[in-house]
Amino acid sequence: MKKSILLILLFNMACSIGPKPIAYGKTGCHFCKMTVVDKQHAAQLVTKKGKVYNFDASECLVNHLKDIDAETVELLLVNDYDHPGELISVHEATFLISEGIPSPMGAYLTAFGNKEAAQKALKVHGGELFTWQQLQQRFN
Repeated sequence: MKKSILLILLFNMACSIGPKPIAYGKTGCHFCKMTVVDKQHAAQLVTKKGKVYNFDASECLVNHLKDIDAETVELLLVNDYDHPGELISVHEATFLISEGIPSPMGAYLTAFGNKEAAQKALKVHGGELFTWQQLQQRFN
């Protein structure tokens, strides 16, 4: 009896739909196939079925979205530049395109966990701020 309960709990945990830790330096980008190493620019997509796709840069995630059915997506996450390795929702992020902050794929795209941090980086590095919706329009 105890073994069956344990198996059910393990199965439910394995099938949960949510972000998964990115194995930096080991995981390949689903879009460009480069190794994901940058903890300030990586991104992740989680489908409604729980499948996780990792990206080495936010621009790879944005470009990948052009090729898939948006109805299959449960979560879209990006690293918070000021908190390396911390994934945040794209809907909460403020994005900065600035040549002062290089990103892995050369789009100079960086995500910040809050608008104040993005505005501070804008003052230092220059560039242009975007919401997630504005960013998608720019890349389309």
